[in-house]
Amino acid sequence: MTSVYRGRFAPSPTGPLHFGSLVTGLASYLEARTHSGTWLVRIEDLDPLREPPEAAGQILHSLECHGLHWDESVRFQSERHEAYAAAIQQLLDDDRAYGCACSRKQLSAHNGHHPDDCRNRKAMPDGPHAVRLKLDDCTLSWRDRLLGPQAQVLRAERDDPVLQRKEGFYAYQLAVVVDDIDQGITDIVRGSDLLETTAAQLKLFDWLGATAPDFLHIPVVLNASGQKLSKQTHAPALDDDQPGANLWHALQALGQEPPATLLGASPDAILEWAQPHWSAERLPLQSGLAPAPA
Repeated sequence: MTSVYRGRFAPSPTGPLHFGSLVTGLASYLEARTHSGTWLVRIEDLDPLREPPEAAGQILHSLECHGLHWDESVRFQSERHEAYAAAIQQLLDDDRAYGCACSRKQLSAHNGHHPDDCRNRKAMPDGPHAVRLKLDDCTLSWRDRLLGPQAQVLRAERDDPVLQRKEGFYAYQLAVVVDDIDQGITDIVRGSDLLETTAAQLKLFDWLGATAPDFLHIPVVLNASGQKLSKQTHAPALDDDQPGANLWHALQALGQEPPATLLGASPDAILEWAQPHWSAERLPLQSGLAPAPA
């Protein structure tokens, strides 16, 4: 792993960017710029059934409208299937993964245990099957740059995450680690809703022979009903015609207290102020509400 800061913003193209996505993207961008590092954008287009064809282009357009310009070519995970297949084969060869034909209903009925003893079978199941990571019972500890010391218990079998779905689609847990390794990512800034995925990802970094990056999990942004902003909760798309106001409110959500005089400023002016004033120590620990529509 390189010692030069390399960060990334990796949205899933299930729809256009919303305010919560902007907050996360801005935080990762400013962390990279503050450390004189490289900021990458990766499109996690792993599930074509949930991804409108125009969404990736809308996301990239929104980032450009807000002055958040990436440093290297945009990576699309839909173009990385060979790398994910190779990682799965390595894990299978090392007895760190296994084929599983169990349904969610079967696993639920057996308290997460596999009725067909999938973990101990060497041959892949006939017919459609997933591939799962073969966790062991352990407690993983790490230090989050905002939340401090963290520890998560992993339970063999019951917590084994899917690496490849029965339909053939590669899972987030696998692809995110493979690409973070390949792109030399040293620091990950993302929403606290992903905190619970960290322990299994740390296992994957280790088993794929890589040093894990540092993590900084920021609070998610909530709607008026107290729900995380997302497509599922009908979060409105960013208005790309008012990027300055969006950035100003995003800085407020990140605890950076931009001056009121910048509210009507251009994205370049706001980012010019934000970079020397950015401080991860001012990030809030609690989730806040999205600004009311103008």
